[in-house]
Amino acid sequence: MEYRKLGPSDLHLPVITFGAWAAGGWMWGGNDRKDAVRAIRAAYDAGVTAIDTAPIYGQGLSEEIVAEAIEGIPRDKVQLLTKFGFRWDLKKGEFGMHSQDNAGNPIEVYKYGAKESVIHECEQSLRRLRTDHIDLLQHHSPDATTPISETMEALESLVQQGKVRYTGVSNYNVEQLTEARKHAVVVSDQVPYSMVKRGIDDTTIPYAIEHGLGIIAYSPLERGLLTGKIKPGHVFAPGDHRAHHKHYRPHNIERVNAMLDVLRPIAADKGCTLGQLVLRWTMDRPGITVLLVGARDARQAVENAQAVQVRITAEERARIDAAVGAVVLDLA
Repeated sequence: MEYRKLGPSDLHLPVITFGAWAAGGWMWGGNDRKDAVRAIRAAYDAGVTAIDTAPIYGQGLSEEIVAEAIEGIPRDKVQLLTKFGFRWDLKKGEFGMHSQDNAGNPIEVYKYGAKESVIHECEQSLRRLRTDHIDLLQHHSPDATTPISETMEALESLVQQGKVRYTGVSNYNVEQLTEARKHAVVVSDQVPYSMVKRGIDDTTIPYAIEHGLGIIAYSPLERGLLTGKIKPGHVFAPGDHRAHHKHYRPHNIERVNAMLDVLRPIAADKGCTLGQLVLRWTMDRPGITVLLVGARDARQAVENAQAVQVRITAEERARIDAAVGAVVLDLA
């Protein structure tokens, strides 16, 4: 495994960090708890010492699964990354979305970053994760009803109390990052990034490089689309958000798969999967610190971790870059 320092912190995270969104089942059509636990443990055995989760992922379930999976591992041998800011249990802040919990019951999700909510969510996460501290606590998404200063000052107080080691943000743009850094020591921004979603190449990434911030890239396989296993007409399980996702429109799937067909011979020559080649290309992009990659089972978790073993030559990278640059998706 490769490890990289996260911004101005002393956290050295595996470049493939376990993303535990799907582990909670929410928006993924459910998940098998035992498989999720085995996946996290297999990833850890493969050198993936960091796990990223959030309370909203299964309305607390993902964090509980993470705690179960790391039971028995010395606390200083694993890095726990979680978030706050999406509340489903009260109606305050900025309305986010209508959704359903894993039992199919309707819920309303609000973005809320007020001080009392930050502190409450942190306490709940500590309880579910069965730990006395969180290595990186991240604001999941800006809340238009709460000043960023209030949210950041609440995070700073948690750092001072020793309940949180470092402060991070998620889905922040450059303007929001600039404001946040006036009120807290922010070490990272967690943002979506993949071969087919590179909008931050000219904005957030240059800012992060200039100011020494870490970039935690989520959905680097674009929710599985970049594995090459999704074909037009794919039937998703009930509750799986990908069924209505713009990238999964049939013509977009076809265009992405045409690009991946260019990459297949490169992957074949290396004896790796398409997904592993995509992950290696993404982790080598300028400014990217670590990738969040989920896994449904232990096999997938180990396969993802092994992507670090892939090496791409300059000539291969030029071929991949050309194929990636030629893809035009309909996301309107």
